[in-house]
Amino acid sequence: MQSSDPRNFFETDAEQATRKRRAAKAGNKYGNPIQLKSKILAAVVDPRSPSSAVLVAESAGAVRRVSLDDDGDVKTVYRGPTSPVCSLAVGGPGNRTLFAGSWDKCVWSWDLATKVAGRKFIGHSDFVKALVCAKVGGKDCLISGGADKKIIVWDIATGARLHTLKDDIVNMMSLQDLVVDHASSSEDEICLVSASSDPHIRRWKIRLDGWEQVVEDAPDAPGTERRTVLEHETTIYKLVFDYDSADVDLWTSSGDGTTKCLSRLRGFTADDTYDHGGHVRAVAVTGQWIITGGRDEDLKFWDRALGKLHCCLQGHFDEITDLVVLEASKGTPSRVCSVSIDGTVRTWPLDKAGLDALVEEQNKPAQVVEEEEAETGNAGLLSVDEEAELAALMEDDE
Repeated sequence: MQSSDPRNFFETDAEQATRKRRAAKAGNKYGNPIQLKSKILAAVVDPRSPSSAVLVAESAGAVRRVSLDDDGDVKTVYRGPTSPVCSLAVGGPGNRTLFAGSWDKCVWSWDLATKVAGRKFIGHSDFVKALVCAKVGGKDCLISGGADKKIIVWDIATGARLHTLKDDIVNMMSLQDLVVDHASSSEDEICLVSASSDPHIRRWKIRLDGWEQVVEDAPDAPGTERRTVLEHETTIYKLVFDYDSADVDLWTSSGDGTTKCLSRLRGFTADDTYDHGGHVRAVAVTGQWIITGGRDEDLKFWDRALGKLHCCLQGHFDEITDLVVLEASKGTPSRVCSVSIDGTVRTWPLDKAGLDALVEEQNKPAQVVEEEEAETGNAGLLSVDEEAELAALMEDDE
């Protein structure tokens, strides 16, 4: 009988310390965790329930709908891939189709309501790591980015490959994220922005009859050609446009440990920089907060008005991979949802009072917390055996 328990193999002192620390954190209840059985690599809001449900990409090779209401339902599963799913998008006519990019080099699709499998888009030669949907010239399109350094534009209705975008001058590495710049797009031409494992941000103009990479004057050196936006030192994981601001600036998160606001009025040069530390895998933006998460497992809330850190929240016990903002609804305020390699989906308040209450809770001495848990009968989410099993899972190779 084979075992994947890391305790049965040689471990360095650092590996042992990491495993024990994660096992110790695994039972915490911060963020009302919903525990899944596999690592979560990406998330998007379910457009049918934008205030109460998310769709998550699992390393087990499926997409799962997670209800964030009291029932915590996770039974709706979209199956097909046998390799990890690492990117998601929802689009197509009526916003009714779910798309998932997989390590098997394909993009899978399902009817969002019925879970019936649809077309499979085959064209990449490596992992499909980024997806976005857009309407170009009246046609519903899917745009995928892969570890093969290619961006492919697909006709959703026919499955035809319309364009393949590549930067042959400034070497483009594995794609990490894609986002449509609606402020610079028109009905017949969209502006796509891409992030990759190199530090360059690229902008593309896409039409039904062709495409081109945006090349413009460098804002700091007029007359000098600029093919890319270069404001980071290494991998850029996430791109988010701030539609709460009049200028619709671009926010980024990077492996250099920073999140930056790239000002549209200044030619997408850095206007504000927040030093999260470590690899910053995800960033979410609201009118009041900039929220960052990454390899250090912590969720950080930055006050936009003051330009400084408001609080740091613990909860996850492995790398945070994505953040999504949930809409407010009747009786439910807007929240932010975080997902992680630890297999948990957590939700956090966005009001200052709610955040401050969480900070106070997390700062309680351990003895006080244990006494309160004993009184309420909530002495941890997991048993000792479950914690050991979860710790072993966290150490498995992706």
